[in-house]
Amino acid sequence: MLKDLINIGIGSALIAKERVEEELNKLVEKGKISKEEASKLIDDAKEKAKEQEEKLKSSIKEALKDVLKELDIATKEDLQKLKEECLKDK
Repeated sequence: MLKDLINIGIGSALIAKERVEEELNKLVEKGKISKEEASKLIDDAKEKAKEQEEKLKSSIKEALKDVLKELDIATKEDLQKLKEECLKDK
């Protein structure tokens, strides 16, 4: 479910990106802005989108860690420590 929500968000962002590019291309065709200005705006938007994506991923990871901790579910690290302890005892 979480993966589906992320995919929906990414899909929405791609649609928005395409629409922005279309509108900027229209402005270039009308002579309202130059191609260079349009490219810069697109590059800036891509950079901001990457930053927001990283923040979102980080937030999701932290939220999942909190949920796992609250539910008292063993993490991969917990299992690895347990495995190492069992191997030491042998």
